[in-house]
Amino acid sequence: MNSFLKRRVLDPLLGLLRQGITPQKLALSLAFGIGIGIFPVLGVSTPALAALALAMRLNLPAIQLVNYLASPVQLLMIIPFMRLGERVVGAAPQPMTIESGMQVLAQGAFQAVVVLWEAIVHAAIGWLVLGPLLILLLYRSFAPLLARAAIRLNPAPAGPA
Repeated sequence: MNSFLKRRVLDPLLGLLRQGITPQKLALSLAFGIGIGIFPVLGVSTPALAALALAMRLNLPAIQLVNYLASPVQLLMIIPFMRLGERVVGAAPQPMTIESGMQVLAQGAFQAVVVLWEAIVHAAIGWLVLGPLLILLLYRSFAPLLARAAIRLNPAPAGPA
């Protein structure tokens, strides 16, 4: 697994730094890719992140790479975000499990949206409470790490001797 992550994630990200992408832009790409990648409404993060990357001139491959890597976390967080959203709006908890949600999804996407509309709204509200803070924390964590990595990858040329 470590070899896979190094070859498929770390090496490409370090390659972007070698090519001249700034550590701040890469940190923003990673933070948004993860933070929006766990938005609990399936099918929304990929187009939203593509639009965001284009609008903010962020690195589209990096933002989508971490978006896809965040997919398992997105699935795991749907119900916790839904529960948080229910608390925020004062709604009674809906009897929802991952299994029941998958059964509804098996009936088709449109049917799932109709049946799960209230749960979808509550999950989105739950993400709105925590998502922006997560993105900020991720950016603040990634920026200094990537700045140090950029210095190591591209050391400043020595002055005249």
